[in-house]
Amino acid sequence: MERIVTSEIMSEDMVDENIRPQSLDEYVGQREVKENIRIFIEAAKMRDEPLDHVLLYGPPGLGKTTLAHIIANELGTSLKTSSGPAIEKSGDLAAVLSNLEPGDVLFIDEIHRMPKFIEEILYPAMEDFELDIVVGTDSSSRSIKIDLPPFTLVGATTRAGDISSPLRDRFGIIAKLNYYSEEELFGIIKRTSKVLGMPITDDAAHILAKRSRRTPRIANRLFKRVRDFALVIGNGEIDATITEEALTRLKVDEYGLDQIDKEYLTALIMKFNGGPVGVETMASAIGEEVSTLEDVVEPYLMQEGFLKRTPRGRVATEKAYEHLHIASEDRLF
Repeated sequence: MERIVTSEIMSEDMVDENIRPQSLDEYVGQREVKENIRIFIEAAKMRDEPLDHVLLYGPPGLGKTTLAHIIANELGTSLKTSSGPAIEKSGDLAAVLSNLEPGDVLFIDEIHRMPKFIEEILYPAMEDFELDIVVGTDSSSRSIKIDLPPFTLVGATTRAGDISSPLRDRFGIIAKLNYYSEEELFGIIKRTSKVLGMPITDDAAHILAKRSRRTPRIANRLFKRVRDFALVIGNGEIDATITEEALTRLKVDEYGLDQIDKEYLTALIMKFNGGPVGVETMASAIGEEVSTLEDVVEPYLMQEGFLKRTPRGRVATEKAYEHLHIASEDRLF
């Protein structure tokens, strides 16, 4: 079974596109980012110019893709989408850019994963709306210059540090998306309830908001899973009782921790005396990839105070011992 509380995209997240906000007024959370972008968009419209290129960064599941859609909607233009890993050759980039209309928004997800030579081709496209590519090989090669319509590039990344300085410097607007508060997630869940036509009580919405790992994508995913329980074994309304039962069956506890989180913390405490221990050793101990631990598991555990990263390795906090009900005499050493 797929991990329900992962902030990475799952197939079911792509089904209900109608729950995606279409305007800045509908977009819940990220107040400062939202209001700044509103001003930048209005100023661009007043000047009758394309919006400066936008870089959105932050943990997965916080609404970067949604914000790109909203920017295009607010500008009244079309959105074209691609991703860093999908642009492998200069021809791939040329195909994407040559299909743009004046004022269009080009959204590139995981922009940090673009090859370096693709980045260098993108620089003049971002600055001068020109594309210089070399076609052919050896003696038959030649350079072709293609004029591009004015456009806005919106790049999204979960790893801002992996973006090269020359590329980052070409974005006029850089915005960091932060984790959501419980009240903001409550508002998102109530909106999802209304859009999907599935009633939910305030108590149930607060329970879901608390267990959503401060991430809208997880909040909406949990809502849809609990909805299934309410329809099949409940009375057609999501209340606190059915929500608690559903989340218990899904093994999502009151902090939003699931089985993998608990396996990680239990191994850290019981096998390695609470640390410090390296991430490679932890990955081997619980049978997970290092990248999964670094990008998906550990950030939330640190955010909630269950884990610390030190120069010597990972260390479990007292909160982790208390949450797992492990006393010091129960440890291996």
